[in-house]
Amino acid sequence: MSDSTDKPESTVLRRGLAIVAGKLIIGAAGLLTGVRAIWSGSTPKAEQTLYFANHTSHGDFVLLWATLPPDLRALTRPVAGQDYWMASKLRQFIGIDVFNALMIRRDGSGQGENPVEQMKQALDAGDSLIMFPEGTRNTGDEILLPLKSGLFHLARACPNVRLVPVWIENLKRVLPKGTLVPIPLACTVRFGAPISLAEGEDKNSFIARARTAMLDLRPEYDRIEENGTAGSQNGNGGAAA
Repeated sequence: MSDSTDKPESTVLRRGLAIVAGKLIIGAAGLLTGVRAIWSGSTPKAEQTLYFANHTSHGDFVLLWATLPPDLRALTRPVAGQDYWMASKLRQFIGIDVFNALMIRRDGSGQGENPVEQMKQALDAGDSLIMFPEGTRNTGDEILLPLKSGLFHLARACPNVRLVPVWIENLKRVLPKGTLVPIPLACTVRFGAPISLAEGEDKNSFIARARTAMLDLRPEYDRIEENGTAGSQNGNGGAAA
């Protein structure tokens, strides 16, 4: 990130490079994944929004960010793990300069700001955010990890912010854990109908509704029935969501 000692021409050059890098990343995402956005129950709106999505890859927020219309993309900040995106100069440049990501600590040390408070401050400032309520990448066989309570606290603290569920399809297969070279596959980002915290609704009820809103966005072939019959039919042997 640039500091106060940067020369004006250096700052302008860095911003220019960030714009070019952003366009290249969007182009690469489209080339590798053929990504498309499907809006079901909602449409892109120039309203402050908290997009909450499933999380299986470091590329999740890149794909979601890339599928937003340019005017919304410019106003939307991904919530990203500081430990990963600050680990090298290149990642810092991409995370901070290109995506303007909101960096949060995930080491459990208790140091630094509370992540939910950081997100609330960003929302209070007028930003839209991309967050992953599972709290960590899902690298196992579960369809969706249990959602953390942060989404509930943000919904309660920022009642005027639109809450839009998102399901990112196939990216786990494009960029599996430990893989450096992506595998070209078609990906889809599905945006659902906004939800809101009902008056008097408790945390468990709201989190359950948010989880259902996300799971309902899965394509039919990717759904697994509670009794496991669908899993046996499609041969993936997955557990019930």
